[in-house]
Amino acid sequence: MPRPPRFDTGLLLDAAVRLAASGGPAAVTMSAVAQAVGAPSGSVYHRFSGRPALLAEVWLRTVEGFQDGYLDVLGGDPDLRRAACAAARHVVAWSRAHPQEAALLLYGPEEFGRTDWPEEYRERADRGNRRVFARLGEIGEALGAGGAQGADRVTLALVDVPLTVIRRHLRAGQPLPPHAEDLAEESAARLLHIR
Repeated sequence: MPRPPRFDTGLLLDAAVRLAASGGPAAVTMSAVAQAVGAPSGSVYHRFSGRPALLAEVWLRTVEGFQDGYLDVLGGDPDLRRAACAAARHVVAWSRAHPQEAALLLYGPEEFGRTDWPEEYRERADRGNRRVFARLGEIGEALGAGGAQGADRVTLALVDVPLTVIRRHLRAGQPLPPHAEDLAEESAARLLHIR
């Protein structure tokens, strides 16, 4: 029976998340990840064809983990008004529970070198984004926020404002205040004319 690898992909990606959270995407290099876990550089190259693949995988693993929970919340309540408010809260609650991952996501895929990613990674990112924005569109239509302006309103309420609530604190390395979820929910409710 073969021995399990000492430096598996998850361990390497965890190190990449820590590096990105503390130093931004530029800090995520093949050698920095290897050094962070005490692995030979070959262990990183064995799992990732190069830095673009490493950056793509660390971004996608993180954003997909967020998106899965976000979509669960958006679809978890038949009352779309409650689901929308819960989604705004979820952005903050997830960020509170995963501060390093949230700090990483504040950068965006372009800063993680999306233009250099292999095509399969770009397609994977696009699929995830389409799933989220399709659901946001459904919620917008159901709440009477259709069309381009309605779509912008829903995105502002359920994505942009909750991210703004967390951005300043995460970038400063501070914990999120206890009222952050409430601020995100109240802002979403007002923007979407809920309550």
